Amino acid sequence: MPEFAERVSKEAVETGCALAPKFDADGLVPVVTTDYATGELLMVAYMNAEALKRTIEIGEAVYWSRSRKEIWHKGATSGLVQKVREIRVDCDQDAVWLRVESVGGACCHVGYRSCFYRSVSPGGGGAEYPLVFEEKEKAFDPEKVYGKK
Repeated sequence: MPEFAERVSKEAVETGCALAPKFDADGLVPVVTTDYATGELLMVAYMNAEALKRTIEIGEAVYWSRSRKEIWHKGATSGLVQKVREIRVDCDQDAVWLRVESVGGACCHVGYRSCFYRSVSPGGGGAEYPLVFEEKEKAFDPEKVYGKK
């Protein structure tokens, strides 16, 4: 597997043409994933170096599961694969943006199209901050897809 470029200088990282991601102390970089056609935010996850390399090589999203401590090829179990159309990095290369085609029309393990299916109203207050469901129906039944839940 090819290695990423060294982070030799601020200028090289910010204006150069070499991919030199900055992984955090746990060896991870945050990833924002959006729908390629609509721009809709689908999910936020993490990648380690291996996941980023595999994503680039196979053209499908591969993440690092922080809860399971393992590589996670999105859709390997559910069939809800994310075909990568574009990979971007931010200015200092410490965040990744994937623009994907979501095969199966959903990505959330709870069954919704997006992992961001609820909202909180700004300017609210009181003892609680109620969540409002923005997606009214699930795109799939997680019990049928994963056999548990």
